[in-house]
Amino acid sequence: MTRIGLLSDTHGYLDERIAHHLRDCDEIWHAGDFGDARVVDELQGLAPCFRGVYGNIDGTDVRRTQPLVQDFEVEGLRVLMTHIGGYPGHYAPAARPLLAAARPGLFITGHSHILRVMPDKKLGLLHLNPGAAGRHGFHQVRTLLRFGIDAGQVVDLQAVELGKRAS
Repeated sequence: MTRIGLLSDTHGYLDERIAHHLRDCDEIWHAGDFGDARVVDELQGLAPCFRGVYGNIDGTDVRRTQPLVQDFEVEGLRVLMTHIGGYPGHYAPAARPLLAAARPGLFITGHSHILRVMPDKKLGLLHLNPGAAGRHGFHQVRTLLRFGIDAGQVVDLQAVELGKRAS
């Protein structure tokens, strides 16, 4: 089993609570809007494997090291990750051809600042959006997700509340 920590929309902000919840993960994934290349560097130091995508607020410092889309496999599960992707029934126009080509079992997005865990029975995938771990945006509570991938399945999914946006 591979233990994953998933976050998004840090907007340049990391605190000890985030690091605490990611500390025992095998992989850390960030679904965009890092806000600063320093966030990339700090997250890379927290786990043996780091994967991220750039978001709409990210500048060239982040875009030099993070792609727009990640398409990879972990423990037999095909994963597609991009910042702006929408959600089942309301996928962003740019995400639709990516989903059709990759046919992932897990689709990861950020951008909305709303934590979502939604199956898409039509496409046969699970959609995850970890919400926002940073302080900037309209969300009230900062969040991230933790889960495992074992034999092609998402297991032990946990939503983690990191505290109020302004705290």
